[in-house]
Amino acid sequence: MFQFELKKWIDRLNSTVYLFFHLLVRLKTMKVNVNNLIEQIYLVGPGSLNITLLTACFISMVFTMQIAKEFLHLDASRALGAVIVIAFTRELSPVLTAVIIAGKIGSSFTAEIATMETTEQIDALYLLNTNPIDYLVFPKVAACFIMLPILSTISLTASIAVSIFVSFVMYGIPSSIFLKSAFLALSISDFLKSLEKSVCFGIIIAFISCQWGLTSSGGAKGVGNSTTSSVVTILLTIFITDFVLSYLMFQNTGSSIEQANNI
Repeated sequence: MFQFELKKWIDRLNSTVYLFFHLLVRLKTMKVNVNNLIEQIYLVGPGSLNITLLTACFISMVFTMQIAKEFLHLDASRALGAVIVIAFTRELSPVLTAVIIAGKIGSSFTAEIATMETTEQIDALYLLNTNPIDYLVFPKVAACFIMLPILSTISLTASIAVSIFVSFVMYGIPSSIFLKSAFLALSISDFLKSLEKSVCFGIIIAFISCQWGLTSSGGAKGVGNSTTSSVVTILLTIFITDFVLSYLMFQNTGSSIEQANNI
């Protein structure tokens, strides 16, 4: 049973890679349904903004409280802004946003397409001379590609604002010192690399969720299994990809935290 499930999982991953290249080939001749594209962009972006902001704010509060206490004990409060901003820019904001979208949007994409597959609505699209790649997959991929970097940027902004507030109210660290150390440690390349991560995560979420839906079978039970499997696979792939990208992007990046602590 385990070997069968593993083989099915590997076959689905291979199919996801094939779907990626198939979509690239079809870009030149694709017929885009604009209304469907706008609907998906709204679902991924404004439709997910509330939960993204709430998560960013509370994670920022907890993270700031834990780090600030230790930094005050070590008399390194001037470096607090640098550490928090670097952590959220390079890792926490893109990854947390991707995890939220994977749970909310990835599961929705898989369930929607899997239901259409099991009820033979995908076959009906072919009868209507509509390619499922054009009508179902591309709008979802485009929506994640466009909105993940935007949501990640909004999440980063909210996280920094909350960190500044918590640092000042709870620990008496002036916002001027927080921001000065942050600007000394952070570079524009860090922010751009964070956006690159978000784009990669958005592509992963869209393609895996769509492919798991297209390969669903077994009725209602199959829809549930495909949805669960797609979310787990997306999260695992995001974490692995994050490690690889972080290693490649930030391995040789110099640290400015010591400089920030001396301001």
